[in-house]
Amino acid sequence: MQDVATPLANQLLIASPALSDPHFARAVALICQHDDEGAMGVVVNRPSEYTLGEVLRQMNLASHDPRLDDQVVLAGGPVHPERGFVLHDSGHTWESTLEVASGLYLTTSRDILEAMAVGEGPAHAVVALGCAGWGAGQLEYELGENSWLTAPADAELLFTVPLEQRWQTAGQRIGVDMTRLTDYSGHA
Repeated sequence: MQDVATPLANQLLIASPALSDPHFARAVALICQHDDEGAMGVVVNRPSEYTLGEVLRQMNLASHDPRLDDQVVLAGGPVHPERGFVLHDSGHTWESTLEVASGLYLTTSRDILEAMAVGEGPAHAVVALGCAGWGAGQLEYELGENSWLTAPADAELLFTVPLEQRWQTAGQRIGVDMTRLTDYSGHA
């Protein structure tokens, strides 16, 4: 992965109530990379059907930390759902790491999961299967259509706030009560 600063990197996309795509309804996505060719991000509030312990066992990695074993793996988006993406706060450089912002990284290589399994991983990390992708100009179009609100990302929201509260909490960070926004779909 490249280490390149991008315009919307480290921003949260908060789905408006009118966004009806089942992959993104009430989603919060962290934009990790954005340039003229498109954007890539990870949905940070959707649980997958897997725990990290199950994923590690499928990779033949043993963990003896019940908290790690029970950690929910996120459904990071519809693109590459078989691929793992680890959002974390460690400045350690893994084989394939992208610096999203100062102190926030995205790693896609196995070595970070190996380190996590033996207790040598980053202090804070979330693991997702899959990511979200937008072609050239697609995200800008969706922003213009008011499908998404944007907010700066922060570690507390990414690593501490419970998944089911992240959509509303992300909105609150920019002064918006998401439950009070009107869903305009189907209205003239």
